[in-house]
Amino acid sequence: MGKSRNQRRRPAAEVVTETVDGGLAQLIPDPDRGRAWTLLIDGAPQSHVDLDDPAYLSFEYQRRLGHVIDLVAPPGKPVHVVHLGGGAFTLARYVAATRPRSTQQIVERDASLVQLVRRELPLDPSARIRVRSVDAREGLAKVPDGWADLVVSDVFSGARTPAHLTSAEFLDEVRRALNPTGVYAANLADGPPLAHLRGQIATAAARFTELALAADPAVLRGKRFGNAVLLASDRPLPVAELTRRAASDPHPGRVEHGRQLTDFTGGAVPVTDAAAVASPAPPPSVFR
Repeated sequence: MGKSRNQRRRPAAEVVTETVDGGLAQLIPDPDRGRAWTLLIDGAPQSHVDLDDPAYLSFEYQRRLGHVIDLVAPPGKPVHVVHLGGGAFTLARYVAATRPRSTQQIVERDASLVQLVRRELPLDPSARIRVRSVDAREGLAKVPDGWADLVVSDVFSGARTPAHLTSAEFLDEVRRALNPTGVYAANLADGPPLAHLRGQIATAAARFTELALAADPAVLRGKRFGNAVLLASDRPLPVAELTRRAASDPHPGRVEHGRQLTDFTGGAVPVTDAAAVASPAPPPSVFR
């Protein structure tokens, strides 16, 4: 005789709460997916992970970065990736699932967060992923010259990108770590009047020959605070395919490049270490 519906039902997962270096971390179970969790730090959503389906990307900006990962090399080809900012290791899991035998380095300063994620959301032991608990720029400096096919910057402290990860000197380190055809991808957060975003585009333009920006049109119009993914490389970027994928997302995005992206900067100048400031804090309404 079969089990009753109540007997078959999976026990509800409980919220995991722990203090980490960056604040109060919470792992919230996803009610719609069996072994999926959302990581929050001080109430701000950081990552979503599905342990049963690591190729599933829930957050809008992570989907855009997923498109970059898909297009950085032929499908399935192993790549070398540096992740600045770890969160719950969502994008590293995605690379491991979609590009087996890839070699990855995660640089996540918050050692207690790393311990929490490793314990509660363990990585596939066969994945070639190394995690370093040091500052992002310090960890990047240890990457061998020309090692990376892709450098992803997704670093937030108190929901703000630290100032020392916004400068031209920082991008010099990124370029050193990338191979000649490598790609830099940064998750940037800003709201009206978009001064931070414009400055980051101008800074990248001073160090790379090819740029593209993917974001919600409302963010690009300065109508609301949100995320934008900036791509930079010294090789032509797959703009047409990126545009198609962004437009077909559950939350459709727009891709800007070329003259339109240059015009978007509005005369902003590159950011240097001496003048760098952290990205603006999001308004409280963003996380409600």
